[in-house]
Amino acid sequence: MKEILITNDDGFEAKGLLELAKTLKSVAKVTVVAPSEEKSACAHSLTLTKPLRLIELAPNFYKLDDGTPADCVLLGLFSLFKDKMPDLIISGINHGGNLAEDITYSGTCGGAMEGVLQGIPSLAVSQFYDGDSMEKYGFDLACEVTLKIVKKIFEKNYPLPRKKLLNLNIPAVPKENYNGLKVVPAGEKEYYLDAKRCENPRGVEYYWLGKMQMNFDRNKNLNSDLGAVLDGFASLTPITLNLTEEKEISNLKEWIKG
Repeated sequence: MKEILITNDDGFEAKGLLELAKTLKSVAKVTVVAPSEEKSACAHSLTLTKPLRLIELAPNFYKLDDGTPADCVLLGLFSLFKDKMPDLIISGINHGGNLAEDITYSGTCGGAMEGVLQGIPSLAVSQFYDGDSMEKYGFDLACEVTLKIVKKIFEKNYPLPRKKLLNLNIPAVPKENYNGLKVVPAGEKEYYLDAKRCENPRGVEYYWLGKMQMNFDRNKNLNSDLGAVLDGFASLTPITLNLTEEKEISNLKEWIKG
C-alpha cells in the first residue's frame, strides 16, 4: 500500500488538513505530522535553537510542539519512517492561496520543499479564498482535485525530477463553477511596505505585520497561477529549489569585469 506523509502550516487542528487526510485514506496509508500552532509565512525554516517534541495524538497522527512544517517533515521522516520512506509528501490544505512570489514566504510550500530535499515527491496544496468563500464552499473541491492528482502520481509516477515540487492552488468557487486544472507558471505580484503601528495601554509601541494584498497587473498574469485561480481554474505549478537566475550569469560576469 502507498504511504503519504501530510503536514501543513495552519496547525494540527486545521480543517483543511483534517479533511485532506480523511480523503486520502481511500488510496494510501496516511501519517500526519503537523505543527502544534499556526506557522504561516515561516517559509522553509528549521528550528535549530531549541529541542522539539513529537507528540502522538492518535494512531498515525502527531503534532510537533512549536515546530515548523519543514521540521515536521524532517523529524517525521527521521522518527516514523526508518524502514521505508513515504511515497509522497503533501503539505496542506492551506487556508489561503500560495501564489506568485508568496511562495517564498509560504510555510506550506516550505514543508513540500523539505520533502523534495529529502528525495521524496512532494505537493503543496492551498485553498484560495475571497471574503467568506472558505466558509461557504469548504474544502470539498480541494480534496477532490488533490485526490485526482495523487492517483495520477501513483499510476504514472511523479512528473518532476529531483528537488522540484508541485504547487497546487484551488480557486474560491463552488464545484459547479470550477473550470478545471491549468498548468501555469507562478505569477508576479506587487509588494509594498505595510505594517500597523499600535500602542499598548502603557504607551509602549508595537507593530503588527501580516496584511496580505492581492495587487498585481491582471494583463501580465493572464497565463499565471494568479490569473488561473481568479478565473475559476486550479493552478498547478512546478517549483524548483535552485534559485539561480541562469539568464543573468553572463551579464553578471561582464559587470564584474567592468
